[in-house]
Amino acid sequence: MAGIAALLCVGLALAVPVAVLVSHGGGAGLSSGQGDYLLRITRFTLLQAGLSTLLSVAFAVPLARSLARRPVFPGRRWLINLFAVPLGLPPLVAALGLIEIWGRNGIANKGLSVLGVETPFSIYGLSGILIAHVFFNLPLAVRLILPTIERLPPEYWKTAANLGIGGLSLFRLVEWPAMRRAAAGAAGLVFMLCATSFTLVLVLGGGPAATTLEVAIYQALRFDFNPGRAVLLSLVQVGLTLVVMLALRLISVPTDTGDTKGGATNRPDARGGLHAVPDAMLIGLGGFFVGAPMIAVIVSGLNADISRLLGDSLFWRATATSLLIGVAAASLSVLLASLLVRARYSADTPPRSPMMGLLAGLSGAAGSLTLLVPPVVLGAGWFLMLGGGTGQLLAPLAVIILVNALMALPFVMRVIEPAHSSTMDRNGRLAVSLGLAGINRLWQIDIPAMLPALATGFVFAVALSLGDLGAIALFGSDRIMTLPWLLYQKLGSYRTSDAAGLALLLGGLTMGLMLLADRLGNRNGSGQR
Repeated sequence: MAGIAALLCVGLALAVPVAVLVSHGGGAGLSSGQGDYLLRITRFTLLQAGLSTLLSVAFAVPLARSLARRPVFPGRRWLINLFAVPLGLPPLVAALGLIEIWGRNGIANKGLSVLGVETPFSIYGLSGILIAHVFFNLPLAVRLILPTIERLPPEYWKTAANLGIGGLSLFRLVEWPAMRRAAAGAAGLVFMLCATSFTLVLVLGGGPAATTLEVAIYQALRFDFNPGRAVLLSLVQVGLTLVVMLALRLISVPTDTGDTKGGATNRPDARGGLHAVPDAMLIGLGGFFVGAPMIAVIVSGLNADISRLLGDSLFWRATATSLLIGVAAASLSVLLASLLVRARYSADTPPRSPMMGLLAGLSGAAGSLTLLVPPVVLGAGWFLMLGGGTGQLLAPLAVIILVNALMALPFVMRVIEPAHSSTMDRNGRLAVSLGLAGINRLWQIDIPAMLPALATGFVFAVALSLGDLGAIALFGSDRIMTLPWLLYQKLGSYRTSDAAGLALLLGGLTMGLMLLADRLGNRNGSGQR
């Protein structure tokens, strides 16, 4: 029953705002002006997502090959860990770092001026959006593609060496068949992330010419209060996300390459000396592209007046609100995930009736359904239901907590489900022999055994909520102030020094939580083994 209640809670939380959007936009016609606007926004959304995906994967493939060719070099482990940082970095913090590198007064333009280039490079518009998306998604694509090359059996390389295969032929005949499905899966995932990107486009879009569907939904409600336009944009966004998710379901990324006879890997193209220079240059450029904005955030943040920021009551109010939202959203997300995972496991246990099979399928799909409706679309429905939330406090806060909890749900379920299955398999007979069932078993056996996984999911959800701007963007005000919203206001008012200090504090807090979640996850994995 608890699993069914959790399933209903998730379903209603997704269905109610969509129903509100449809009801508000039911009488809105599609004029020629709206049709042209909708077509332009949709076309740009697809264009930037397609170009971002192409650039991310096109650079990730050779970079992954270079890392696979050079399994041992000083700092390799640190570089791989560096590529994991953007996955947990708040988009606003990354945007500030990218502005420090690629902005009008950034390092890139200073270098171009030394070379005699008079026209500065602009970080705003399509170019800035592409750089930001590649910054976030290139490391993700590399981390998805690299293991498929590293898992190739040593016999493949020995055979290639015996046959004299090298260069492009080695890539075409050996590496590409192994990595193409991983590359396709990475491309689909990156496309979905870029198509639903909000914060980066909001900050770096630079104007109406570079506006995506999610940003247009935000503008239609926050600035124009045009529910009809917001509904049209929201429905197109949901339809686009649905198509991408269905395409992703058709792409399966292999996780194993089969048994091998062992032996050391001896790639015929992994020669030293001058032959290693191209790989070293490519790896160095990749590390610089990802690491430079993070270093820029640290440097500019340390140069800011941190003591004045820490003495500002508004900062502490924003921090307290962010932590309150994060802890509440994480608690709700862990609770829902635990109930759904438990319901799925129980429904899958033989003998299974058709009704139990349906419950298991719905419980497993609940996490993916939350990815179908982006945060801005969810927020738009609740925004209309609350009449904009003007003058209200508790209701908007509850909506922000709910949206953040739903957005973290699929990631929390992926953390909890393996630990739950392992716990049930390992402790099932013990519970039966001790005569424990129901609440007694839950408190005395299941929860203590799953505590590391629950803690990992909780900390991870708190970190995701702390860096989120999507839910707060519609309801942010002087009464509801979070760290991302405060940072966005500082950027909007060109108080870059204060923004740099806030970015350092927010990034440090978020990354500290991510490191804690990773440490807890590794401990949980070791305990399971």
